[in-house]
Amino acid sequence: MQTTGKSATAKPLFEGADWTFDLVNKAYDACAEVGLEELGLDIYPNVIEVITSEQMLDAYASIGLPRMYRHWSFGKQFVRDEMQYRKGARALAYELVINSDPCINYIMEENSMTMHTLVLAHAAMGHNHFFKNNYLFQEWTRADAILDYLDFAKAYVTRCEEKHGVAAVEQVLDAAHALMNQGISRYPGANKHVSLAKERERALARHLYEEQSFNDLWRTVPKQQSAVADGEDAEKPKAQANLPEDNLLYFLEKTAPKLADWERELLRIVRNLATYFYPQRQTKVMNEGCATWTHFYIMNRLYDKGLLTEGSMLEFLHSHSSVTMQPAWNDRRFSGMNPYALGFAIMRDIERMASEPTEEDKEWCPDVAGCGDPVGALKRVWSEFRDDSFILQYMSPKVMRDFRFFGIHDESQHPHVFVSSIHDERGYRRVRRALSQQYCVSGSDPDLQIIDADLQGARRLVVQHKVRNGVLLDRANCERTLYHLARLWGYRVKLIEVDDETGKILKEHENLRMP
Repeated sequence: MQTTGKSATAKPLFEGADWTFDLVNKAYDACAEVGLEELGLDIYPNVIEVITSEQMLDAYASIGLPRMYRHWSFGKQFVRDEMQYRKGARALAYELVINSDPCINYIMEENSMTMHTLVLAHAAMGHNHFFKNNYLFQEWTRADAILDYLDFAKAYVTRCEEKHGVAAVEQVLDAAHALMNQGISRYPGANKHVSLAKERERALARHLYEEQSFNDLWRTVPKQQSAVADGEDAEKPKAQANLPEDNLLYFLEKTAPKLADWERELLRIVRNLATYFYPQRQTKVMNEGCATWTHFYIMNRLYDKGLLTEGSMLEFLHSHSSVTMQPAWNDRRFSGMNPYALGFAIMRDIERMASEPTEEDKEWCPDVAGCGDPVGALKRVWSEFRDDSFILQYMSPKVMRDFRFFGIHDESQHPHVFVSSIHDERGYRRVRRALSQQYCVSGSDPDLQIIDADLQGARRLVVQHKVRNGVLLDRANCERTLYHLARLWGYRVKLIEVDDETGKILKEHENLRMP
């Protein structure tokens, strides 16, 4: 996208590295003028909070959410991150942004004024627009209710610790956190009408009812023994369980025989948090690509307007190029694909294809090639796709050539790997499909389902793992999963690994120790 030449009359927003709150406000207004008026971004109201490095480490430890309840794992994470930061083994992010309404943006007080401006363009404009407009966030999260729900969750966990003891609460949270990724109803209809505000109101109403209706005399009343008839009546508990169920935390919350009401509420809290983070797990490349493209455009426009000095621009370009650098496969820094690099490269390529398409672009991406509206094309992509579908649709042969992608095939019985995909039409399609599959959350998470639950007899719970591509569960992780399942269920748990294609039982596991 072409920008105008630099204005010679405009006065720079700031000179030098020192910042003040007044300068931060001016920088935000300048970024908003470009982002909202020129790009037409649609954002939540922003709240900017300046924090210290220690506060940033604390936010890291509590999975990035403010007002988070206490748990020992957060303290452990804080100590580890702080030690690495003090020794220079890792750096801290320039910012942290919360998907909420209003959108909370944390910026580090140690940053220079140029970095503050970059962060405002990146997070307050780019991430904010993506949070508000992407269909996954619209479907799965309630930005206007998450802060109030976190207040409730923190207060509720604290009350439980005071009433039942810290150790008892941590046991439940440990098990719930271990099963967090298996606490999501992955079909959109199941979450369409979920409201965190209503969840909070219902939980408070349940708590109030329990306090008002409690009478210690009821425990002296003998319980009636109801005989279970053979045949159809004996099968009713299983039928009522609506099996199979892939949301393990939901099933345990509703059905586990030994859980107290407060323990079920803790499971519900963790399950709601897992649902809140689910879109972020599916849009890492797109989210960072959107924010990086947005800050790149805004910072260049500010320079064109004369609002940034050449020194600030050089500092920005150094930071930007460092963030979007993709280490080579034989570089010791390599740890897979850099989401900033891949996302930004594809966004820039969509911008190029919309304005100056080639014949190859028209064949591979006909919906954006030559459309003449790069910003409109990008905003449509940001709203309608997730990482796997985005890569499958818009990673062009040019991007694959720039990153030097190719495909290899590796089999355990062969001593060598084979190059299976090169830079031809068939190779491009295979590479694009293979990379897309790596970003599919449903393909990377184990497919676990509860298929049987004896609610009246031995109370055994049976969980099935559908094995894809012959990849079985890691033994250590499997044992820990069974342990946490048994902790919440209260009885024996059996896990069966079944081939997804043939239905053949490959392996069986059973918890050897009860919590």
